[in-house]
Parts: sequence; structure tokens; C-alpha cells
Amino acid sequence: MTAEPDANPATPDYQALFHLAGKRAIVIGAGSGIGRESALALGALGAEVVCADIDLERAEETAKLGGLAAAIQLDVRDAAAVDTAAAALPELDVLVFTTGRNVRKRLLDYEVAEFDTVVDLNLRGAFHILRAFGRGMVARGGGSIIGMSSIRAITVEPGQAVYAATKAALLQLIRGAAAEFGPAGVRVNAVAPGVVRTPLTDPIFAVPEWQQAYASKSALGRWAQPSEIAGAVAFLAADAASFVTGTMLYVDGGWTAIDGRYDPPR
Repeated sequence: MTAEPDANPATPDYQALFHLAGKRAIVIGAGSGIGRESALALGALGAEVVCADIDLERAEETAKLGGLAAAIQLDVRDAAAVDTAAAALPELDVLVFTTGRNVRKRLLDYEVAEFDTVVDLNLRGAFHILRAFGRGMVARGGGSIIGMSSIRAITVEPGQAVYAATKAALLQLIRGAAAEFGPAGVRVNAVAPGVVRTPLTDPIFAVPEWQQAYASKSALGRWAQPSEIAGAVAFLAADAASFVTGTMLYVDGGWTAIDGRYDPPR
């Protein structure tokens, strides 16, 4: 039987709710971009953070920058490697994964091998992560899992169909995990960034017309920095988000709230 909430609960320590002291975390994809900033944010808030990335040198750079616990090499496409990493880190409270790849091509130009590459990392890799690390969190009876989806989970443009499909599927995978892990006290959520300056988007940002078109689509009229996404990750990792699960938090500068770019005359 589920216990009823206390009718007169004590006033919580709100500073403690937003702090991560004593929590053990892993950030997969910590070598650059949103993953790196997420690892640094969690560490700055008191968590003990393991930085994981397919590029060990970049993961080590992140760990050194933040004075973080450790760095490991991890290819999330390798199910056995993910299982091994999860077994080596049995006491995790927070899991963040930001791994992703995009091949920008229209469907009629897409090669099957390119499709497989995007799906293998963005979706199959997420499945490996949720299964391996989720098992341990469920067994221990708590934890917070945060996956990086995208505004492309719900909105798309030419050349983004395959990437968008994987991010929409990831959202449903996360919702399913939230439903299944929730009874054990494990929360599972997604973050949906808008346009962010990362190595993944540098080729777009380098094209002035593309850069400005994306900036003008958001209500704030600019691109985000990775650190602005890390704030959402830190919130979902903290006890302040103790009743937040199965959802996707948009950090898109208002992109998904605005219908088109045309500003009608007053």
C-alpha cells in the first residue's frame, strides 16, 4: 500500500534539495558539449562524477577541468561494454547520457549504412544504457536517469527525419522506463534542447544564413550554450525534482512555443 503524504510536512531544506552532495553520478558523453557541461555542473553541486566517453582523452580533460572523480572509455554501441561499466559502478544515484549522432540528409539521399549508424548510437545505445544501469538502480530502490532527446522529437525539418525519428523513439523509451522503474523509486526523464553550440552543430553555425535562421526561430533570438542545458540536467538529478518522472523538459529558448517566423503587423 502506498503511504499517504504527511498532511503537515516539515518545511524542507530547499538549498539541500538543489544540492547534490553525497550523490554518485556518471555522465556518458562527457567528453564535449552538453555532456561535458553536465558533468561539470553536477560536480560543482557536490556530486561525485565519473566521466564516460568513447574518446577517453576528452573524458579525462573534462574530469581534470572539474576535479571530478574519474574518467572511463565507453562505447555505448557495445552492449557488453555497457554491462561491464554498470557492474563496475554499482552504487550510482544519477545517470546522464548525452550521446548522439546526426547525418543531415534528405530521405531520398540517405544510405542504409548512414541510417544504421544514427539509429545504432542514438537509440540502440540508449537501450543498452537504460537496461544496464537501470537494473542496478531498480535493485537499490532509487536514482535519477536523464537522457538527452531534442526538440526534433516533436518537430522536424528537411534533412532531419532519421535523427528526429531516433529522438522521438528515445522519448518513448524513456517514458516506458519511467513507468517500469517508477515503482522502485527510480525517476527517468528526458531533456529536449533547442539549437546549442556544440561540436555536433558547429558545421551549421559556420553558415551565416543557417546560424541566423535558427537564432530567429527561438523567442530569445539566439543559440544556447551547453551550460544552459546543464542547468536542466542538474535540476532533474537533484531531490528538488523528486516528483518529476516520465517527462521531457524543453530547454529551447521558446522554439517549440512559436508558430513560424513571420511577425504579423500590429
